[in-house]
Amino acid sequence: MGKDSGELKEYQPLLKDFKEPVPSKSLLLAVWAAGIGGTFQCGYNTSIINAPTKAVQNFINQTWTERYNTEISSQVLTLLWSTIVSIFTLGGLVGASVGGTLAIRFGRKGTLLFNNTFALLAAFFMGLSYPSSTFELLIVGRFLTGGIAICVQPMYIGEIAPRALRGAMAMGTSIFITGGILTGQVIGLNELLGKEEYWPILLSTVCIPAIMQLLTLPWFPESPRYLLIDRGDDVACKKALMWFHGPDKYHGEKEDIERERVSAGGIKPKKPWELFTDTSLRWQLLTLVVIHMSQQLNGINAIYFYADYVFTQAGIPAAKIPYATVGTGACECITALTCGLLIESLGRRALIIGGYFLMSVCCICFTIALTFQESSPWVPYLSMMCVFAFILIFCLGPGGVTNILTTELFTQTNRPAAYMIGGSINWIAFFFIGMIFPFIVNGLKQYCFLVFLVVCCLVATYIFFVVPETKNKTFLEIQSEFQSRKKLIAANGTEGPLLSTPI
Repeated sequence: MGKDSGELKEYQPLLKDFKEPVPSKSLLLAVWAAGIGGTFQCGYNTSIINAPTKAVQNFINQTWTERYNTEISSQVLTLLWSTIVSIFTLGGLVGASVGGTLAIRFGRKGTLLFNNTFALLAAFFMGLSYPSSTFELLIVGRFLTGGIAICVQPMYIGEIAPRALRGAMAMGTSIFITGGILTGQVIGLNELLGKEEYWPILLSTVCIPAIMQLLTLPWFPESPRYLLIDRGDDVACKKALMWFHGPDKYHGEKEDIERERVSAGGIKPKKPWELFTDTSLRWQLLTLVVIHMSQQLNGINAIYFYADYVFTQAGIPAAKIPYATVGTGACECITALTCGLLIESLGRRALIIGGYFLMSVCCICFTIALTFQESSPWVPYLSMMCVFAFILIFCLGPGGVTNILTTELFTQTNRPAAYMIGGSINWIAFFFIGMIFPFIVNGLKQYCFLVFLVVCCLVATYIFFVVPETKNKTFLEIQSEFQSRKKLIAANGTEGPLLSTPI
C-alpha cells in the first residue's frame, strides 16, 4: 500500500500535465462581451430581414402611391427590396476594408465599442422610416448594420485566448453568428414580432446587442498583444494578462508575446497592399483567399435557397415552414458549440478537410434527391435530411475553422491587414454569389450543386497539401512552418506539400 502511494505521488506532476486547460471566468465573459455586439449582431441582421418581407414591400408600395399617386411597378419594387436586403453586404465590405486600420489606431476593444455607433444609428433610421414615410431610411439603416465588428471581434478573441484554448475560444465567432441568426429567426415568428404591424419595432431591435456590448465590454481589458507589440505598454499588457488568465497562469502567454515582439523588431503593422508584395507571406495569403472565397462559394447559400422548397415537398404546411427554418438555425448553433468542444482535440485540419469532403458527398446526394424528388414519397425526406446534414457539416468544419485560421496564419504586424483582405473577399464573394446564383439555378436547376461539389473538392485538396496543423502552436511557430516550406521549395526547385504535421 505504501509503495502504491509512493508511485502515485511520483506520477502526480505528470498527471497534472494531462489536465484539460479550462478558461477563466473573466476570459469567458470577455468573449461574451465581444461577441454580443460583434458577430451576433451580424448574424442577427442577416436573418431579421426575412420575416417582414411582405410588410416592408407593402410599406414601400403605400409610400410610393402617396408620393406619386400611382402604384409602384413590380420591377421597381423588386429592385428596392433587393437593395434593402443586399446593401447590408456593401456595408460589410466597407466595414471590413477599414476595420483593420481602426483596430490598429483605436485598439481591438476600442474599435468594437466604436462600431456600436453604427448599430444605434441603423436602429434609429429603420425605426423612423415608417412614421416618416421614408423607405430610403431602410436602405441607409441596412448599410450601417454591415459594420466592422465581424472583422475585429475574431482578432480580439484570438489575441486574448491562451494558446491551448485559442481554437475553442475563437469558435465564439461562429457560435455568436449562428446564435444571432437563430435569435433573429425566433424574434421574427408571428408569436413575437413577426406580425405585419410590428416590423418597424422588429428592425429597430438591432440596437439591443449594441447597448448590451456598450454596457459590458468597457469593463474588460484591451488585447494584451496589442498593448505590448503595437503600443509598447508592458505594464498594461501584464495587467490584462493577469485579468484574463489569473496571476499564476499568465507567464507562458507573456513569454510568447515577448518573443513575437522581438521577432517583429519594431516593424509597424502592414497595410493590405504590403501583404501582397511580401513574398514570405505568399502561401498564407493564398490560403486566406481560398478559405474565405470558398466559405461563400461552397453551396451553403444554395442550401438555404432550396430549403423552403424542400420543406414544402416534404409536406410541411406553408404556415409551419418558419418553424422548420428555426430548426436549421438551431442546428447551426448547436453544431458551432460542438465544434468548439472538438477543435482542440481533433485539430483544425481534420475539421475543415473532413467538412469539405462530407459537404461534397452531400452535394452528390442532394443532386440525386432533387432529381428524383417526385418519384417516391420518401425522397423529399431524403432531401430534407441533406439540408440539415449540409448545414451541420458546414458549421462543424469550414464555418467554424475559417476565422480561426485567419488569426493563426499571421503574426501581430500582419493580422489586421489579413482580416481586412479576408473580410473584403468574404463580402465580395457573398455579393457575387447573391448576384449570379439565380442565374445558376435557372440554368442548371438541381445540377447547380455539381458546381459546389467541384469547389468543395478543390478546397479540401488545397488545404490537405498546403496548410499545416496550427493546434497548440504559437503564431511564430506557425509562421516558421510556412517559411520552412519556402526554403524547401527553393532548395529542391519544386513545389511540395506542407505536411510537417499529421491530420
